[in-house]
Amino acid sequence: MQVILLERVAKLGQMGDVVDVKPGFARNYLLLQGKALTASKENIESFHEQKAQLEARNLETKKEAEALAEKLDGQKFVVIRQASDGGNLYGSVSTRDAAQVATEEGFSIDRKQVLIRLPIKTLGLHEVEVHLHPEVEATIILNVARSPEEAELQATGKTIQEAAAEEEEAADFEIAELFEDIGSAASDDEDLAETVEEVLPEADEDQRDED
Repeated sequence: MQVILLERVAKLGQMGDVVDVKPGFARNYLLLQGKALTASKENIESFHEQKAQLEARNLETKKEAEALAEKLDGQKFVVIRQASDGGNLYGSVSTRDAAQVATEEGFSIDRKQVLIRLPIKTLGLHEVEVHLHPEVEATIILNVARSPEEAELQATGKTIQEAAAEEEEAADFEIAELFEDIGSAASDDEDLAETVEEVLPEADEDQRDED
């Protein structure tokens, strides 16, 4: 099926290009979202008549998108989810979730603008693309954690596994110190007992001499 593009579409073409696409892709995406028109003679003529206005509108929306991208790029957003001790989520984080947390922080984002290339199914920091315009995109970071405290920990660059390992190491060190203290105390007791044993015979002998 041939369509004429009303804006740049990644890996497909620029505004004004007539391209061949699958009918389903055209109907369910390009035509539905106003990114293209069927390449009929009437639509092609209509496009050329409105090309200047379309280009002006595209330039305006691009400038707006660039301004938003400058503020949005690199922003971190916390997503609280339930997960196992191993860090695997009970479910996954969706484009809707990403758009929602960004919008709650003051950025007007639609889930259709969000692209998650790999499913987010684990705790941690995940990069997500936000396509604000056909020629403008930003990258945000989703901090997926089980609690705000855990999110703060992950924001420092530590994973929950590393934090757990550190806690276990600290606990082992405390236990080792405890046993060392106990061993030291036992050693001191032994030294004291030996000293007492040495002193007692001498005391008994002195007592006998006095008698």
